[in-house]
Amino acid sequence: MTYKLVCFDMDGVLFEGNNFWLRLHKALGTYEEGKELTEKYLKTDYAKLVKEVVGRLWKGKNADPYFDLVASTEYIFGVKDTFSELKKRGIKTVIISSGPKHLVERARDELGVDYVFSNNLMVSNGIITGEFDWPIGFGSKAKFLKEVCDKENVLLSEVVSVGDNDNDVEKAKLVGFSIAFNSGSDELRSVCDVEIKKKDLREILPYLS
Repeated sequence: MTYKLVCFDMDGVLFEGNNFWLRLHKALGTYEEGKELTEKYLKTDYAKLVKEVVGRLWKGKNADPYFDLVASTEYIFGVKDTFSELKKRGIKTVIISSGPKHLVERARDELGVDYVFSNNLMVSNGIITGEFDWPIGFGSKAKFLKEVCDKENVLLSEVVSVGDNDNDVEKAKLVGFSIAFNSGSDELRSVCDVEIKKKDLREILPYLS
């Protein structure tokens, strides 16, 4: 099979750290309650999670820790080499993440990613407003992947998915080849074609040739 598109998750796959939002909770001093809310609502009521976290815990806080975290988050080893090689091979790339718009856009600009989809924490005059634009909740990534495939005239069987958590299961089931990358998700590992345990994104390249 000749693969034409690779779909990436972001946290834990392209960048260090499995959950940007939990790291932001630590930076903003809301970690304990934030972790509890995440465990309670992430998979069952994403709207409630957004309301409680962004609309209550974070509203009115200084956004400097957020932008500092966006700027300081480090890439997983081998990311830049991997994207450079994918470009040489003419393979399109897309990031679909429930993580922050500003970090996804950083990756897009620095790596030359073709398509990006993410959520957006609203900031005005340096303050978190309490609003959150979240097109990507739990289990909604496949919709955006299908949009890209339609636009690029690519079959789902010509797509490779690279992810690490439960939110990547749905798209992993749809594509031609799926990779669980340093995954802590038993469910994702069970549906993927291969598991990569080494924290080096270049390890995916042999499966794309």
